[in-house]
Amino acid sequence: MSSVYRNALRMFAVIMLLAGAVAVAQADDDEHEGGRRASVSNAKWQAECGSCHVAFPPRMLPAASWREMMSGLGKHFGTDASLEAPVALEIGAFLEKNAGTGKQEPTAKPQLRISETRWFVREHDEVPERVWKNPLVKSPANCAACHTRAESGDYRERNIRMPE
Repeated sequence: MSSVYRNALRMFAVIMLLAGAVAVAQADDDEHEGGRRASVSNAKWQAECGSCHVAFPPRMLPAASWREMMSGLGKHFGTDASLEAPVALEIGAFLEKNAGTGKQEPTAKPQLRISETRWFVREHDEVPERVWKNPLVKSPANCAACHTRAESGDYRERNIRMPE
């Protein structure tokens, strides 16, 4: 085998390894950052959940949490968010299929508030208390108050605008 051919093969292997590493890093970045970019969608999920608040990307909670949430829509954080059974089943299946894979204790009660997840707390630890108390924000669950593209599932830092 000629040295030119061997060098070309080595260069190709290096390029392929780098491309794979970039793909893995991007997937890892999305997973660890709570799915800043929504890669999945469902019209009923967007319409029903998005009619009251941002339709949170499914990967922000594990499947067990989505199951628990969908089973308690009659008392959804103090509101009756009940849905017709076929719609609830479709949305529930969509959420579970696209749920996050975050580590959770198998015996722990499923976490329902995204704002209480370890990821959320870590990502927002520098947000001053005055921001949470701002009448334009009101609650950590009001992602759209600061994340200007939250409705499209984009939570990247470059799209953050803290209300004054």
